[in-house]
Amino acid sequence: MSRPESQLPPNLYYNQQESVKYTNCNRIINIQTQLSERAIQLLDLNTDESSLVLDIGCGSGISGFYLTQEGVNWVGLDISESMLNVAQQEKTEGELLLCDIGQGFKFRPGVFDAAISISVIQWLCVSFKKSENPYRRCTIFFESLRNCLKNNARAVFQFYPENNEQINMITSAALRAGFSGDIVVDYPNSAKAKKLYLVVQLGGQSSKKTMDIIQGLIEESDDEKVKVIGRQQKKIKKQKKQKKINEKSKLWIMKRKEKQVRLGRKVKKTTKYTGRKRNNLGLFK
Repeated sequence: MSRPESQLPPNLYYNQQESVKYTNCNRIINIQTQLSERAIQLLDLNTDESSLVLDIGCGSGISGFYLTQEGVNWVGLDISESMLNVAQQEKTEGELLLCDIGQGFKFRPGVFDAAISISVIQWLCVSFKKSENPYRRCTIFFESLRNCLKNNARAVFQFYPENNEQINMITSAALRAGFSGDIVVDYPNSAKAKKLYLVVQLGGQSSKKTMDIIQGLIEESDDEKVKVIGRQQKKIKKQKKQKKINEKSKLWIMKRKEKQVRLGRKVKKTTKYTGRKRNNLGLFK
């Protein structure tokens, strides 16, 4: 089966039909949720403080949904307008922006505490036009990311490189942009379960010209995997139910306001009427 990135550009591959199909596939939801959970674990965020995370290639918001349930504010970037439309229909709580990360992006300097990306950055390593230079696109991406992260911020990218050349291209661009870090490999002895995570940090002194390969998680038994997936499915169902109940509550509104303030936007003052249901007093039918 050919890889998606070898067929069409991502904005064309993830059209409306493919975006809906992707979002409604339970297998994909389970996998993406597990990858997001692992990425957050590797980020090692300070749970005592509010964090704003950049979700790079957020798609239809599967990873963003997990971030929300972990109490993390987030902003999502994606090149597929269809994916973002689905994310809006799913009522994701993150700020959604249409963006080709290979052309760069601009936010206020140091606005984000961290960044994650699930199954995305390998797309930077392929070109669909003669004018596109994959290494140049990787470099522009990491330079844009560096400019909007706080000093000492960490970023975690789960990705599917096709070969070692793509790994070297991505890590070289990250080092050139001023990041240091390593590649964490989970389940290295399993052809099916093996996953790669590029874990980088901004700031600090590092003389390394390459990144090391570090062993992460080891293979679990099939019984344990079934138990983990079952727990995650129950957790997702419970969280979706809670989300429907709490949406538009005062706490929900306060979190939205806090995120807008972090992004440098003006918000209305919070009063005792914030989040209250208002009667129409018979003015409307």
